[in-house]
Amino acid sequence: MSRRSSASFESPAQQGQRNDWQTLQTLLPYLWTYKWRVSMALLFLVGAKMANVGVPLVLKELIDHLSIQPTQPQALMVLPIGLLVAYGLLRLSMTLFTELREFIFARVTQRAVRTIALKVFRHLHALSLRFHLNRQTGGMSRDIERGTRGISSLISFTLFSILPTLIEITLVLSYLLLHYDIWFSIITLSALVLYVSFTVLVTEWRTHFRRTMNELDSKASTKAIDSLINYETVKYFSNEDYEARRYDEGLQRYETAAVRSQSSLSLLNTGQSLIVASAVTLILWRATQGVIDGTMTLGDLVLVNTFMIQLYVPLNFLGVIYREIKQSLADMERMFTLLDEHREIADAPNALVLHPQGAEVRFSKVQFSYEEKRQILFDVDFTIAAGTTTAVVGHSGSGKSTLSRLLYRFYDVTSGSILIDGLDLRDLTQASVRQAIGIVPQDTVLFNDTIEYNIAYGKPGASPAQVEAVARAAYIHDFIVSLPDGYATMVGERGLKLSGGEKQRVAIARTLLKNPAILIFDEATSALDSKAEQAIQAQLKDIARERTTLVIAHRLSTIIDAAQILVLDHGRIVERGTHAALLAQQGAYAQMWARQQARPDVLSASSIDDAHVDDRVAV
Repeated sequence: MSRRSSASFESPAQQGQRNDWQTLQTLLPYLWTYKWRVSMALLFLVGAKMANVGVPLVLKELIDHLSIQPTQPQALMVLPIGLLVAYGLLRLSMTLFTELREFIFARVTQRAVRTIALKVFRHLHALSLRFHLNRQTGGMSRDIERGTRGISSLISFTLFSILPTLIEITLVLSYLLLHYDIWFSIITLSALVLYVSFTVLVTEWRTHFRRTMNELDSKASTKAIDSLINYETVKYFSNEDYEARRYDEGLQRYETAAVRSQSSLSLLNTGQSLIVASAVTLILWRATQGVIDGTMTLGDLVLVNTFMIQLYVPLNFLGVIYREIKQSLADMERMFTLLDEHREIADAPNALVLHPQGAEVRFSKVQFSYEEKRQILFDVDFTIAAGTTTAVVGHSGSGKSTLSRLLYRFYDVTSGSILIDGLDLRDLTQASVRQAIGIVPQDTVLFNDTIEYNIAYGKPGASPAQVEAVARAAYIHDFIVSLPDGYATMVGERGLKLSGGEKQRVAIARTLLKNPAILIFDEATSALDSKAEQAIQAQLKDIARERTTLVIAHRLSTIIDAAQILVLDHGRIVERGTHAALLAQQGAYAQMWARQQARPDVLSASSIDDAHVDDRVAV
């Protein structure tokens, strides 16, 4: 099996830009899934347009009949009634066929939007941690929103506007060519070619204005969302005006691009109106001259004029439609580009499902780099025996949190291997590996929902009794029931309504509910006070007793009972052993222990969360 390095990641810029045809090729299979509905909708569309073209023909016959002075007035009263009935039926048919087309095709459009949006959402969750560390959530969410809206617009405009207009133009040109002077067809066709050419050329020129607007809109949205998410930080430094200026700078650039876009739109509209007005005037002149010369009747004059009026509305709208289609394609392009993002970590074709049998974890000569020029881990080699606890300590940036990310397979090792029960992680499905692991992180982030929802997230569908049981085990139940809304209390954006200790206890309860075979505690009690820490430490020991546990620790007092303690320094294991054995060595661990014992109220320099350092390296 091939082993892919994390260095194989490609940025969107390296993958190249999509073109309109590639965007359409991506969309079409989702529509063709409902090919029978598409076919029925097209039949109703043709029927509506044939009825629309038939209306002027009936009107011509009615006017020609009325313009003749019959010798028997009674005949005048019979024939127009039939024509009037035909006229009404054709008008009704137009509406009936149009509504049937809309009814049949509605599910196609909505299902395509739903399917694609869900696929993008799933794909984003399948992308690597590296992508999400670099992402801009605000801009990406706007890209998805505009992309799904663009699908509806493209389908609506193409099938319900462009195609019907082309069918109507074909029918009208055919009738004019067969029944009238060839100049009628020449004038109409020439105007169409000139109109379409002018519209396409000017719209292509205008496209970059729209793309610029999209980019600036996404950037402005990103700045706004980032600022609001970090509301407290903004307040800490009294930077409200600074954030407002940054946001306004983006809005100003968007305003400039929008004005340019509107100015070019006015130019396009003026040119289109000039072409259409000239063509209609020429057609009416030829028809009037035909009546004067006796080669055409008044009915013919009305027929030709009505044809031109019927063509004028969709033809004039054709320019708007083309612009909307180009806009929709530009919007969809950004969303489909997300689907083109390379999945850095993917399951092997024949990946196995992990069924933990003791859950022994083995790091075998692991080397790893977030980027080629800076290696993080060097020949890391250790085993966590099934059902035992191994602790990892070290200074900030030594690579402790990187171990947990590799175990979760957020990244693949550069060389070496990580095994669970003797099976290489790269030979297992990611879903089964992550299902077997539970983590209590130092920086706990909660969903903006209730406390009950956040605890139950460890096992979707868990009963209230199960949620309460793990809350009691995490020593947070009494706090929850003391709140006015109890378990229904909203925690706020990222859990900001709870203290750091309360959030960590929710995270512990959530992990307990997951009931994993392997546990990772990334300084799980760092935000707790001494009393709460002592209570939960005893509970964590009970929890970890029958599980394989990796503890990333800063407070050495929390790991003295670990079966094995590893000391990391610049990505290398420099010491290993039990607490007592390491103290006896009088090495790096003993020095860290002495510093923390000398100042128990202040953590040593190693207490700085190296997870954030690793994040910066990953970026």
